[in-house]
Amino acid sequence: MPFEDTLSPELIIAAYRGGFFPMPDPDTGEILWYNPDPRAILPLANFHISKSLRRSSKKQLLRITFDKSFSEVVDGCANRPSTWISPIIKKSYVELFELGYAHSVEVWNRMDGRLVGGLYGVAQGGVFNAESMFSQVKDASKLALWALVKRMQECEMRLLEVQFLTPHLQSLGAINIKKDQYIHDLNQALRATVRFSPPEGDFPLL
Repeated sequence: MPFEDTLSPELIIAAYRGGFFPMPDPDTGEILWYNPDPRAILPLANFHISKSLRRSSKKQLLRITFDKSFSEVVDGCANRPSTWISPIIKKSYVELFELGYAHSVEVWNRMDGRLVGGLYGVAQGGVFNAESMFSQVKDASKLALWALVKRMQECEMRLLEVQFLTPHLQSLGAINIKKDQYIHDLNQALRATVRFSPPEGDFPLL
C-alpha cells in the first residue's frame, strides 16, 4: 500500500480515538502508529505560569490568535534540523484542519506582523491531542500552550495529551501516566458533550 494511502482523515481520527498517533519512520517515510506507555498529559489545572512567562504576556510585544495560519504553524514546527513532520504528515493535518478537527495557536510579533511561535493539534470531544510547537522568540511556544490551556478550560474540555514527556513540557506542568489510565481518561473525555471552538480575533491571556 502506498504510504499516502495510510493517512486518510478518517484513519487519523479513528487512531486518536483508540489512543494512537502517527509518525513516519525517519529512514523510509513509512507511517508508524504509536501508543506509548507511559503517556504524557498536561493536566489543565497544573499548567505552570512562571513569573517570567507572566511578564512576557504583559509586555504586549506579542499577540495570540487561533486557526488563522494553520499551514504556516505546521511549517514552523517542521523548520528544524531533524523533523518527523514530512510532506505527507503536513498534507494530512491540513486536511484535518479543513474538516474542523485540527487547530492551531499562533503567536505574532506586533511590530512587524511575523509569525514567531505556535502549536497545532487535533480536538475531539473533551480531548486535545497536541502534536508539535515552535518558538522563534523567547516564551512564544509557552504563550501558545498557555493560550490553549486557557481556551480548553473555557470550553470545559478535560484532557490535553502531549505524547512524550520532555523537560520543557515537565517544567510547564506535564506528567506521565500509565497507558491504561490514559485510555480510560481518553474515553471519558471523548464522551463529554463539549467541543473545542477557536475564539475570534486576538486572544488575551490576562
